[in-house]
Amino acid sequence: MWWAMSLLSSSPLLHIPSSTPPPTSRGSFPPPPRPTISYPPPSSSSSPERRRFISKVKPLHSLTFPTHPIRCCSTSSMSSQASPSTSQVQDCLLYSRAYWVTESVIAWNVDVLGNGSCYLFASKGAALSFSDDGIQGQDVKIKLEEDNYGLPAKVIEKFPHIRDYRAFRLRPSLDVKPLLKCQLAVATFNSDGNCSDATGLQLPGVLDELFSYSGPLGALYSNEAVSLFLWAPTAQEVQVCIYRDGSADNPQEIIRLEEYNGVWSTKGPKGWEGCYYVYEVSVYHPSTQKIEKCYANDPYARGLSSDAQRTLFVNLGSDTLKPEGWDKLAHQKPDVLSFSDISIYELHIRDFSASDHTVEPKSRGGYLAFTLQDSAGVHHLKKLSNAGISHIHLLPTFQFAGVDDKKENWNCVDGETLKKFPPDSAQQQALITAVQNDDGYNWGYNPVLWGVPKGSYASNPNGSCRIIEFRKMVQALNHIGLRVVLDVVYNHLHGSGPFDENSVLDKIVPGYYLRRNTDGFIENSTCVNNTASEHFMVERLIIDDLLHWTVDYKVDGFRFDLMGHLMKRTMMRTKDVLSSLTTEQDGVDGSSVYLYGEGWDFGEVAKNGRGVNASQFNLPGTGIGSFNDRIRDAILGGSPFGHPLQQGFVNGLFLQPNGHNQDTATERLMLAVSKDHIQVGMAANLRDFVLTDCEGKEVKGSEVLTHDGVPVAYASCPTETVNYVSAHDNETLFDIVSLKTPIGISVDERCRINHLATSIIALSQGIPFFHSGDEMLRSKSLDRDSYNSGDWFNRLDLTFSSNNWGVGLPPEEKNGKNWPLIQPRLADPSFKPQKSHILAAVENFSNLLLIRYSSPLFRLKTANAIQERVRFHNTGSSSVPGVIVMSIEDGHDGLPGLSQLDPIYSYVVVIINSCPSEISFLSPGLRARTLQLHPIQLTSTDYAVKDSTYETSTGCFNVPARTTSVFVELRKI
Repeated sequence: MWWAMSLLSSSPLLHIPSSTPPPTSRGSFPPPPRPTISYPPPSSSSSPERRRFISKVKPLHSLTFPTHPIRCCSTSSMSSQASPSTSQVQDCLLYSRAYWVTESVIAWNVDVLGNGSCYLFASKGAALSFSDDGIQGQDVKIKLEEDNYGLPAKVIEKFPHIRDYRAFRLRPSLDVKPLLKCQLAVATFNSDGNCSDATGLQLPGVLDELFSYSGPLGALYSNEAVSLFLWAPTAQEVQVCIYRDGSADNPQEIIRLEEYNGVWSTKGPKGWEGCYYVYEVSVYHPSTQKIEKCYANDPYARGLSSDAQRTLFVNLGSDTLKPEGWDKLAHQKPDVLSFSDISIYELHIRDFSASDHTVEPKSRGGYLAFTLQDSAGVHHLKKLSNAGISHIHLLPTFQFAGVDDKKENWNCVDGETLKKFPPDSAQQQALITAVQNDDGYNWGYNPVLWGVPKGSYASNPNGSCRIIEFRKMVQALNHIGLRVVLDVVYNHLHGSGPFDENSVLDKIVPGYYLRRNTDGFIENSTCVNNTASEHFMVERLIIDDLLHWTVDYKVDGFRFDLMGHLMKRTMMRTKDVLSSLTTEQDGVDGSSVYLYGEGWDFGEVAKNGRGVNASQFNLPGTGIGSFNDRIRDAILGGSPFGHPLQQGFVNGLFLQPNGHNQDTATERLMLAVSKDHIQVGMAANLRDFVLTDCEGKEVKGSEVLTHDGVPVAYASCPTETVNYVSAHDNETLFDIVSLKTPIGISVDERCRINHLATSIIALSQGIPFFHSGDEMLRSKSLDRDSYNSGDWFNRLDLTFSSNNWGVGLPPEEKNGKNWPLIQPRLADPSFKPQKSHILAAVENFSNLLLIRYSSPLFRLKTANAIQERVRFHNTGSSSVPGVIVMSIEDGHDGLPGLSQLDPIYSYVVVIINSCPSEISFLSPGLRARTLQLHPIQLTSTDYAVKDSTYETSTGCFNVPARTTSVFVELRKI
């Protein structure tokens, strides 16, 4: 068996002293204490967690190194008899195709060895090189033995993408920790001694097993001292450079940290508080194949200088950083009795106030704009809160790249100049694009450091200003009845490598935090530099960061960008840890923190390629929400990746074609299928909800399929579905409507369609989600990706004078191919709404929210309640096209077994008419009910909806064109 195999080498390998002398330099520490919140050991570890704290890493100088050369080649496809050239051999270390997965196992998809052999090589100085005589510069050469039983089950579970790799074993008694600080390679040799294959190694598996750590990290503060802890098990040396301020050229002090089992630490005076620091990490970096001196911020930074040049020593528990009443905020949070009561409004911090002239100039576009109670923006948020919006979702607020923290460095285009160009001109975008990387605008999906508020939104990016102002923002929003959701981006990082100024984690433990492909190069499916939450310390950093924002900033929820690229385990541990927080012990009620995100399944993680990931179909039963793209696509037509003129349920599909499709029969079927998808979504996208489909069959939500055969429904409870029609990505709702509807219809009709789409989301079961501006016909001049399009294309006008339509052709990079479709629409003045349209839209949106919160029947808490109470009429092959009829029944006398939820209404009927003309719908099943139009719609200024009628004697409803009407039955007293 493998444990009986001998370890062979070209000479005696290791001389390890029986004990390591205790460190004597300032700042050394005994094993760090366990934290309050513990993390379970990684699945790939078989050794007790206690072992990680009881032995020190042996120093590199305790090794004795042989130097006998060998030969190798660069590709696994090369014949074992080949005699490779020097250039081929030299290339092999550019790749890391082998995986060191546990302390004693290396996985490699190498060809069968036969009578050959396999060796591990290490060089503490990164001196491995190749010549015609073989490998040069190695310090250690270790014989590996193949294990014919293959990889252990725990390894396959953690790394499913290498399940078929061969397993090679080292002697179990070998202390491998010093080797992990070296440049490493494995190579195979044929029976003649010629190298047949060679490659570098990926180390996360063995690092997780040997160095997973649950103790303190970052800067810790006591009454007498400041302590630093940095997890860097592959580093050969770590120093910290202390600076008096954020811009000083030279450090006032440089201190060498001491290592204990992969964690480097030191202790300094209390006077460090308010100073800045940077780590200097000497470590082998696989991207350069050298030992590099990397200068990096603390991954657990809680404060920064401008543009994240240095980490600030800042104690977030200090009273000087707390707004008045901060410690009492948990008791002043707006009530959310159930997650089913949540409704979300997505907002970018800069959009909110950059164009609001009721905000003083120095506060525009930043945190403090939310604290000014008399501004136009805050008045609007109060109105939304009073109508029912419960949570403000803020686009990324952490330290991101793409916007200089120092406003004096911004380069902006004068708005008065831009106003002079025609609405369909290319001049605006040309001027904006020229400065887009130097202005003050970016959505913020360029993470640099997750745990610090972005400096450009603060009045001063240096010092503690950003911390205080962020807390004031959260407090102010809570006080007007709004909870705060942060958009977190843990799926990727903006920088990597040893020299990129935006690189942090990849400088400290290279090759660990970023997910790599089977050649050893960084995966980029999320955009750039995918992170690997399947690795223990990556997951730990994510959870610690979420705890930090929840406890230190008292936020109320998190939206996970590209959540499907995280592991389901990470999301479940996050939920468990946050749920355990209490107001008494932690100052927050963690059970009220809502989690949701983008559950898309693509890239290297698709189909659980890197473990069970947090995708839509893996999340049922977790209570974690994911965005419902099915209802979005059915309502609007096509998808963000399809043809821009493809129509959907609300904007004329079959009923008022725009000329894109000519096949009437196909469009009629598409309309019917779209209605099925919407109805499933309105029932919270529940897998087991039963309804009658367009063919007249009784089916479950999971049996209704998309065009590519994927089930529409995925949720097991209503709060696992986040319904939406628009978000920051892609065109705004009004822009999509303007693009897909026939050119000849009026702006009045487009405004009604905008409202119609919003009404479906507002009146559906599940969590409704709205993009800021949906309620005011917001336009970005048809820009489909405004992440870097500046204030000009992203402008929110909270005076409601303009919806920002027709401010020029959108930036060519993402929109140029559609300019022929866009230009005639922007040039046509009839497309632009007037102030009266915008004000009407704002009122109609508020009315929808008021209706949603007028009855608990719109916010049912369980899947069972939805199945029992929600019904769809006008179904089957003979149904009226373009009309959805939904009823919700409450318990009442004569209906045994159904409890009473609503003290006012016993029955609700919602009719959505997407037709361009009035419809009459006769429902024998609803005849004889005492239904009347909802009181809010009866008093609305929307005169069309007031014309909606119901006849008790016949059960006939009349609903005007492009109108959603809500009828209610008052409970009999």
